[in-house]
Amino acid sequence: MKKHFLAIVVLITTISSVVYAPVSLADTGDWLVRLRALHVSPNDDSGSVSTLPGSNVSVGSDTTVELDFTYFVTRNLGIEVILGSSQHDINAGGSIAGLGNIAEVRTLPPTVTLQYHFLPDSTVRPYAGIGINYTKFYNQKVSSSLENALGPTSVDLDSSLGLSGQIGLDINLNQDWFVNVDVKYIHMDTTATLNSGGVIRTVDVDINPGFFGVGVGRRF
Repeated sequence: MKKHFLAIVVLITTISSVVYAPVSLADTGDWLVRLRALHVSPNDDSGSVSTLPGSNVSVGSDTTVELDFTYFVTRNLGIEVILGSSQHDINAGGSIAGLGNIAEVRTLPPTVTLQYHFLPDSTVRPYAGIGINYTKFYNQKVSSSLENALGPTSVDLDSSLGLSGQIGLDINLNQDWFVNVDVKYIHMDTTATLNSGGVIRTVDVDINPGFFGVGVGRRF
């Protein structure tokens, strides 16, 4: 994740240093709406599942669609809100690795970000931002392999609240339309609780996903 993030920073810096045109795509009071294809890649780490020594879990990646809205407070400062949802497999590891996929869950991670747009009059317009994320986990289901091992089981994941960081690039196509490349990193953690007929097991999981997006946008 860190290598990808640094590579994109270098790319954005290089392009923005050599490409300039006097076309302003956003001004105070404008809205930008972007639609992105988004790849969600967890940088996960977990503790042991209680009562199961040597166990751990991992969180799978997903590719989905994201919609975001940015309002310009000034020509350089924007406030972005993202809307989207992703689905992730939870896989067993360590001493329980033989169980394979043990659950799946969907996330709803609304994020509000304060962005700084460095070159509002450029054809290529880099930006960076910092924000806050709240993630709600829903549609949580356990797999048949887990229920075969533990009996009928339910799973519940606590919601997460954390900071987010962002870098991105808008590239003008004309006065209203542009293409976008965007990378986010969100501090996200949760505690998963497994209830097997009254037997409670928990596991703490740091998910900390990277979000890699490519899409199109329009000014309003």
